[in-house]
Amino acid sequence: MNQGIIAAPNSPIENFANFLTNPIVVTILLCLASLGFVMELYTPKFGLYGIVGIIALVLFYFSHIVTGDASFNSLILFVLGVVLIIAELFLPGAIAGFLGVLAIIGSLLMAGGNLLYTGISIMIALLITIIAMIIMIKVFGRRMKLFKKIVLSDAVSTEKGYVSNINRTDLLGKIGKTITPLRPAGTIEINGERLDVVTEGGFISSGTDVKVIKVEGVRIIVRLNQNEMIE
Repeated sequence: MNQGIIAAPNSPIENFANFLTNPIVVTILLCLASLGFVMELYTPKFGLYGIVGIIALVLFYFSHIVTGDASFNSLILFVLGVVLIIAELFLPGAIAGFLGVLAIIGSLLMAGGNLLYTGISIMIALLITIIAMIIMIKVFGRRMKLFKKIVLSDAVSTEKGYVSNINRTDLLGKIGKTITPLRPAGTIEINGERLDVVTEGGFISSGTDVKVIKVEGVRIIVRLNQNEMIE
């Protein structure tokens, strides 16, 4: 008499992993991950949002590795995508960032097992994240803190004493004082305005009166003021 083979019951970890790989739970995890990392961009330093995003990703990959859907190749592809996105912050163009996003999406699809369900979950997560970004910018007027630290935001403005020197023919004959030594280029101040200038070729020390003798487009040429030369 043949007896049927009774399958061993799943361990608590396997049951937990099976729960996490449910398509609805996968969608929630991917939404939490994408929202967490995007919201982190609007905060001055790494905090709760980033931690939530990391936990959601760890649970996603952990559950799919336990169930056998994911391999470590998908993790390697994910790490590569993150590296490319970080590199984008320091490289010109948008190629590295675009490739990084593709690598991360490819990694999620590889790890998800079912391409259809995982693809739908990714699209839902991206849609919700885009809506959240629009709300943060349009409704709350928030700006991404991360990029403010990387991109120079301290503009040279007239309020800070700087002016454009394009077509400044009105400066001809004006007397100014050097703020920095002119070797032969440097900075002078005329009536509270800071201007980048060059001399005719000689060195002029700081704190010296100079006269604007020529304006050639953006190039302002000065020489030592006659009163200074007499002294």
